Amino acid sequence: MASKTQIVCLHEGEKRDGGDEKGGGIDQVFINRIIRTLKPAWIKARTNRVRCIPCGGRSEVIKKMPKELKTCIRYGGHTTLMVWADLDADMKAGNDLRMKFWKTAQTAGITEEQFDTVVFIFPKYHIENLYEFLLEGKTNEKFKASKDSNKNKRKNRAKAAVKELAKRCSKTQADPPLPPSLEWSCKNWREISQTNEQRLKW
Repeated sequence: MASKTQIVCLHEGEKRDGGDEKGGGIDQVFINRIIRTLKPAWIKARTNRVRCIPCGGRSEVIKKMPKELKTCIRYGGHTTLMVWADLDADMKAGNDLRMKFWKTAQTAGITEEQFDTVVFIFPKYHIENLYEFLLEGKTNEKFKASKDSNKNKRKNRAKAAVKELAKRCSKTQADPPLPPSLEWSCKNWREISQTNEQRLKW
């Protein structure tokens, strides 16, 4: 890991030759843009900031998480591990999936205090429902949103909404309501952010 990297993101999806993702997983462009728009206070200027690690499916993300967390801890400072994984029919609630990560982390010797430093972002049914919310202002998380056949067009349209999402995610705003999985993820982000910002004052 580059010494100036301060947020490491594990996420679903793999890279083909040429850098494109396959497997319908999380979009690296979106991850980078949302983090850079959030501008965490503990990230210093002139750093690489974000390093994305595609892991294939969700089970692989769970498997890799303890090792990457140990690496972040070893680098020290304010290096943060961020984990993006999908909620779906067999794992509907954010806390349930977080507990699955915790069981694997415990087996690998991760303490609860260390585990609590991880930021978990769990979109429902891939990032498609999140895109649908950003582009249309609503989504039904009981169903998987239909994919836009023009992926580049979808990316460009979603970029315009990231700024507003980052503002909503940084602060508690009840109306209009966020989809449940996004509200859960934003709450997790705010808690970790407040802890890290507090550390800067110590």
